[in-house]
Amino acid sequence: MRELNAGRRGVEQGKAKYLVILVHGYGADGNDLLGLADPLGQHLPDAVFVAPDAPNKCSGNPFGFEWFPIPWLDGSSEEAAKEGMQAAVEDLNGFIDKTMTTEGVTAAQTILLGFSQGTMMSLHIAPRRSDQIAGLVGFSGRLLEPETLEAETVSRPPILLVHGDQDEMVPVASLPAAADALVAAGFEVYTHISKGTGHGIAPDGLGVALHFMREKLGVTA
Repeated sequence: MRELNAGRRGVEQGKAKYLVILVHGYGADGNDLLGLADPLGQHLPDAVFVAPDAPNKCSGNPFGFEWFPIPWLDGSSEEAAKEGMQAAVEDLNGFIDKTMTTEGVTAAQTILLGFSQGTMMSLHIAPRRSDQIAGLVGFSGRLLEPETLEAETVSRPPILLVHGDQDEMVPVASLPAAADALVAAGFEVYTHISKGTGHGIAPDGLGVALHFMREKLGVTA
């Protein structure tokens, strides 16, 4: 298991009531999502936001990182993509465990928020963790290996899927495909389509995400 570098914002270590782990997309880094701590933190004042860098330098963008190769983007093999994902799953699970311990929070106080490839990672990891997290927010992603989901699920956190209807990288049809598979496997799933939005996070989608996070974390103030 590899150690992941991460940025952090929010309350002092040991004082958090809630933990939000931000999982970036292909070719980006943790800082790409860490800025979300500013608008979200105003309404989650007792939260800490942590955004790790993926373990691998991105072959498609030497200034960014990847969780695993994407064959149709970087010309890698399907085998390399699968092996890369398996290794990254172990890395991210280890990071989640270590961060919860360091910050003094439980899984029930933790939200995973992913974007694009970070959503793919989050949707794969969360159902296979024995300690159920409070919720998962997935922007502009897809569900990998849906055929193994039901058999490998050990916990069922509530899930919010958000997608732009003009997404040029990950088709918006990926949202209902993921939602249908998750519902069939017994998950509580919420969805939101951001009109006129491409491969990104729009204000309306972020607002829906904030409402979901507050509700699942039990934030009332």
